[in-house]
Amino acid sequence: MATGLIVSFRLGGTDGVSIESAKWADALRTLGYEITTMAGAGVADIIDPRLAIGAVGPKHVSLPPADVVIVENLLSLVSLNPWAARSVARALRGRRAVIRHHDLVWQRPQYADWSEPVNDDPAWRHVTINDLSRRQLADRGIEATTIYNAFDCDPPAGARDETRRRLGVAPNEILLLHPTRAIPRKNVPGALAVAESLGASYWLLGGAEDGYGPELERLLARTTARVIRTPASVTDAYAACDVVGLPSDWEGFGNPTVESATHRKPLAVGRYPVAEELAAFGFRWFSADDPAPLAAWLADPDPSLLEHNAAVARRHFNVDDLPARLAPILQ
Repeated sequence: MATGLIVSFRLGGTDGVSIESAKWADALRTLGYEITTMAGAGVADIIDPRLAIGAVGPKHVSLPPADVVIVENLLSLVSLNPWAARSVARALRGRRAVIRHHDLVWQRPQYADWSEPVNDDPAWRHVTINDLSRRQLADRGIEATTIYNAFDCDPPAGARDETRRRLGVAPNEILLLHPTRAIPRKNVPGALAVAESLGASYWLLGGAEDGYGPELERLLARTTARVIRTPASVTDAYAACDVVGLPSDWEGFGNPTVESATHRKPLAVGRYPVAEELAAFGFRWFSADDPAPLAAWLADPDPSLLEHNAAVARRHFNVDDLPARLAPILQ
């Protein structure tokens, strides 16, 4: 049996990299690979804390033998742990590897001046999760292939009534789900503004990270919307909500764009660049900057919009198609 190793800063969490890495692991198993995972934090077969975000100083990282190594964002957002990125790059010289870029360091404003080039090697293949990043790598002399994130297009039905009762949400109460972590680029103020405009309760599914906690508390203390921060599974959260908000300033992909479609919920989305790229597939979303059309839709819902979005998701982002999309990369 062929063997594969997946390496990242962290795995097993609710962040997009962890979620999408798990989907790739399943697809690789379908293709006949035995998978080992390795990360600096979270849940993995091998935990090496020197690979974690913010760790300092690994001069040498030993990677287990494998027929192919999948590196998830660790060589992309180099600035999160430059020492780990350089060490992993050295360990992979001449080895068969797929370097998967969820984000690139210059795409984050705080790292816009980062000058260290993206690591490359003739034995590696580069994969991006959007065409924007693929083009930006090409401008820097690196050829990559775009493989978009993939999704279960027949997700299990969540417990809508039970979850809403647990949250104390009334049957006629509009519930806006913000299914993200609380960090600056997720635009919590924008999501709160949509909730206030709709007269909806605001449900933030994730916790604060990157030192955003104090600012989050200030924002939530000022809003006129009812705030809910009770945890729930993704399935139950989508089942319980009436509308999904994703007013982000930046996303490498933005999984709620497609998850809202597979769960048949309307989406209020921000104008981040990759959202415009995904919208070109034919999704029908509402603008987070102008909630009035969404309010009108909620007052008189048209299920055909939801069915249309679900069909677009199935046609272009079905996780069942992922093994076939990965196979050529692995040849």
